[in-house]
Amino acid sequence: MYRAIRKNKINTIVIIIGFLVIIGGLGWLAGYVYQSWTITIVTLVVATGYAFLQYFLASSQAIAISGGRQIQKADNPRLYRIVENLSITTGTPMPKVYIIDDPAPNAFATGRDPAHASVAATTGLLEILTDSELEGVMAHELGHVRNYDIRVNMIVFGLVVAIGFIADLFLRMMWFGGGNRGGNRGGGGGNPIIMIFGIVAMLIAPIVATLVQLAVSRQREYLADATGALTTRHPDALASALLKLEQNSRPLKRQNSSMAHLWINDPQKKPGMAKRLMSTHPPIADRVKRLREIGGGF
Repeated sequence: MYRAIRKNKINTIVIIIGFLVIIGGLGWLAGYVYQSWTITIVTLVVATGYAFLQYFLASSQAIAISGGRQIQKADNPRLYRIVENLSITTGTPMPKVYIIDDPAPNAFATGRDPAHASVAATTGLLEILTDSELEGVMAHELGHVRNYDIRVNMIVFGLVVAIGFIADLFLRMMWFGGGNRGGNRGGGGGNPIIMIFGIVAMLIAPIVATLVQLAVSRQREYLADATGALTTRHPDALASALLKLEQNSRPLKRQNSSMAHLWINDPQKKPGMAKRLMSTHPPIADRVKRLREIGGGF
């Protein structure tokens, strides 16, 4: 586990640096095409500021996007006490607890570190799970907190949002940039380089975002399952919960692909082979199998 935590801290630095390099490269290209290095400098400054803000604000963004409502013990004693007991057991700071008014059963954890973490569960999840199953799910989410997966996931969340923003920016530059219309050298509106790059950026943005999510998310889910199972000493409860999630799966009311990797069960439903290849999560059957094997070792 400590090795995984160290790896996640390193991954955070690598992802941030990679993000700045990509944005800097795009800024350099825009500066070259428009023959204005001011564009490059501004892009780098904005990218650095964006990365800094995302580190601190992405968690609240994810909560807002999902429609989470923070609760105290009196609001839902069952959920709050389960999270509180798990925090005491693991020595983890008590995270903020949120409930999402959604019949789709799901849950996620977010934050930049254990001291600034939040966990959220949908009303649909609370309705279908027994206490031991709910404990298993929340132990899984606290596993993400303890393993620092939440920090990596937040950076990825910000990166996915940034990719969409960049694609939209180049689309606007392609159609509304004014250089050639005003007779300037290089420019947006009719420049074939900008047009081609804008089209390519729009096409690859969703693919890049998905690949980043896949690379980060799948192994983290296996590790969080194992961490949760070791915490409760009841892996069969988490396995049972995962099976219920699969059987009662439905789209979330507030669907957002950029945070799909945060949920315990992939909220994006894909048919057939696409589900296995492009899902942000490993198949439920594989996760259950691993949990059963862990259970056999107790």
